[in-house]
Amino acid sequence: MSSSKFAVAGATGRLGRHVVDVLTERGHQVVPMARATGVDVITGKGLAEALAGADAIIDVASWHASEEEAATEFFRTSARNLHEAGHAAGVAHITVASIIGIDKTTAGFGAAKKVHEELHLSGLLPARILRAAQFHEFVGQLMDWQQGDVAYIPNWPSRLVAARTVAEALADLATDPDGPAPGTPIPEIAGPREEIVSEAAALLGARRGVKVVGVADPGLPDAEYAAAGGLLPGPHARLAGPTFEEWLEARP
Repeated sequence: MSSSKFAVAGATGRLGRHVVDVLTERGHQVVPMARATGVDVITGKGLAEALAGADAIIDVASWHASEEEAATEFFRTSARNLHEAGHAAGVAHITVASIIGIDKTTAGFGAAKKVHEELHLSGLLPARILRAAQFHEFVGQLMDWQQGDVAYIPNWPSRLVAARTVAEALADLATDPDGPAPGTPIPEIAGPREEIVSEAAALLGARRGVKVVGVADPGLPDAEYAAAGGLLPGPHARLAGPTFEEWLEARP
């Protein structure tokens, strides 16, 4: 696609705003879809109007909490609505952001996201999936969930990646005229080096005046799987910077 019209679900979120920026910078027309722009992927309000004339959809809409049942219902409803409205509008395909290692998760948000992938792949529109490592921004989110001047952060290995970098990879995938070749692994995007989440959090904690304590079992779903490297990318992953430290140093 040389210059196309993309409808972006979750356009005002942590990842979505970068997707909108990247597509716009590349000369594409973008329709931001979010409740703030009058489009609701759950009720369907404004979907038909937003998708009119769109060539493709990028779905980066996400649920705000880790409770499995609520997250699953959100993803189930949003995927169904996007496929039905997109099919009616003549949209060519949909590109979806997912998470590295999601195929082996068993509970919580991860299990809900796995269902999300399955629903998209079985939907009315051809679907392209991009699995990403944990965002640099995820580290601050983990700290925000806790109160006080001590934060207990998991000692999980990950190749932390910037949301902007993920947005660029999503745009590449969405604008590929052919898409991934049949039978090839689901593409992955991750950061340039393996990092321990708690160690990255300690760098952020030093800025915030918060002491970070790394813990082996944070009491989160699939913690054992994550601690064993389940969140690390496969050998076919695209690796791109900046590192967490470089990203943090560039921020005010």
